[in-house]
Amino acid sequence: MNPPRHRAAPTLAVVGAAGAVGTGMLLILSHHADNWGEIRLIASPRSAGRKLAVRGEEVEVHALSEEAFEGVDIALFDVPDEVSAQWAPIAAAKGAVVVDNSAAFRMDPDVPLVVPEVNPHAVRVRPRGIVSVPNCTTLSMIVSVGALHAEFGLRELVVSSYQAVSGAGLAGIAALREQLKLVAGTELGTTPGDVRRAVGDATGPFPEPVALNVVPWVGSPADDGWSSEEMKIRNESRKILDRPDLRISATCVRVPVVTTHSLAVHARFENEITVQRAYEILSTSPGVVLFDNPEAGEFPTPADVVGTDPTWVGRVRRSLDDPFGLEFFVCGDNLRKGSALNAAQIAELIAAEWSA
Repeated sequence: MNPPRHRAAPTLAVVGAAGAVGTGMLLILSHHADNWGEIRLIASPRSAGRKLAVRGEEVEVHALSEEAFEGVDIALFDVPDEVSAQWAPIAAAKGAVVVDNSAAFRMDPDVPLVVPEVNPHAVRVRPRGIVSVPNCTTLSMIVSVGALHAEFGLRELVVSSYQAVSGAGLAGIAALREQLKLVAGTELGTTPGDVRRAVGDATGPFPEPVALNVVPWVGSPADDGWSSEEMKIRNESRKILDRPDLRISATCVRVPVVTTHSLAVHARFENEITVQRAYEILSTSPGVVLFDNPEAGEFPTPADVVGTDPTWVGRVRRSLDDPFGLEFFVCGDNLRKGSALNAAQIAELIAAEWSA
């Protein structure tokens, strides 16, 4: 564990500052409480010398190198897995606490996987000087699930995800927008294969058309017919909740939404649960908005949740045949809480060690 250096305010580095997630991180840092001394921007050599706005100032970007981490206390990594795998240990060796947004260290037993609303204590035990951020799909549901688990004791989780195309990056967004142009104003979607023929080679990073369609596959192949995304939900949730034997099953589906993941959740608990008590827990949990009045047409949808920070929860029902079961629907912006925001919140937890 890297102890904090004793300064009035820690120096923060943002690695990958010129990328899409890094740009979102700079906006969040500009709007949150200013806990930082210097904010140092680091990116690939091709971005070095550029100036980016953070906290109302133009800050020059440094090229990624060992020297760039001199004097850095906390380093936020918003880069691909292979870049984090190489450079995060180097930054930690230079004395920085690394908060990594990639998948490189999530399942490393010596690297805590942290969601501040659920397991903030885990951030203090970091033998490698690295703290990892969960996958965006896990983050979209785990804040609400964690709050209910703390009260009722989770036994089993069955989820179906409905994932936005931005989870596949800018290429995913571009593919959906191009496909929508190809099908707009037509009668497509009425005969077998007509959407596929119209879309042609414009499927982008997806195995099937996403426009006028849903695709029951996200990620790469894992064992026994599961996808890597489905295994991430299982493995990461177990680690965050410190329940290595927790029964979890997930089916991940790509849908024609630009940003904000949704999940239908069936949760089974150790103790009997009521909707009223679930409402009380969810309505008072940090990072959760309870929005649940179907008779008035009020429930979370990506169109309303996009661009917001919390997890939104609705359609809360007790399972029809099981007094220990609860059904609900969650939405979370996969580019905010599902990525940059959670990393920024972890950095703020670590920064609090300075004032302590």
